[in-house]
Amino acid sequence: MTIVVVFMAGVALVAGWWLSHQRLMAKPWLEEGALGEFSGGQSPSVPRAKLGLGVFLAVVGSLFALFISAYAMRMELIDWRPLPVPKLLWFNTGVLVLSSLALHLAVQSARRDDDAGTLAAVLAADVAAIVFLIGQLLAWRQLVAAGYVVAANPANSFFYLITATHGLHLLGGLVVLNRTAVRAWTGAAPRELRLSVELCATYWHFLLVVWVILLGLLTGWTTDFLAMCSHLLT
Repeated sequence: MTIVVVFMAGVALVAGWWLSHQRLMAKPWLEEGALGEFSGGQSPSVPRAKLGLGVFLAVVGSLFALFISAYAMRMELIDWRPLPVPKLLWFNTGVLVLSSLALHLAVQSARRDDDAGTLAAVLAADVAAIVFLIGQLLAWRQLVAAGYVVAANPANSFFYLITATHGLHLLGGLVVLNRTAVRAWTGAAPRELRLSVELCATYWHFLLVVWVILLGLLTGWTTDFLAMCSHLLT
């Protein structure tokens, strides 16, 4: 549970930082000036869609933190037999990085009102995300062909559960990204797509970070790091 505590502490720090910029500690009865000039009554500068996405990412992050915590505790038992990670996962990781990078470029193009650049970048991110999901399915197929089925070992079950959950979240984001791509294809102005592209980019960057952490966990790279964190916090 140490991982979950660390994650929730990070969320609390981010929430506290954001609230500190929303005049949470303001005292309206001590404000001076004409009625209606109190800045605390103004609408928040951050769009509600971004706030909603932030809350959703906190929930999704909590879910993966629980998975990682359960994985770290379960792997200490004697019946744990880690399965070999397919080399295809490295290719898939590179494709996911390209997808995230394409969305970053899409955000930059949308802010410059570059409609052709926005469309090209969104389509590139879309294609790369689809290639990533297909690659994950092929990796599953390789493992099953080699005899590493779901019920063979707890490590196998965790591998399929974690990668499936990550893939489903990416698939859900792909629905929104496809909708944005269709709007860009049908001639929507970049300024009309800016918010949608920024939300997709934030979601993609988040899923990329989560996947890198999961890959480090599945390959054993983070084992020593988790042990060090657990030792420091306990």
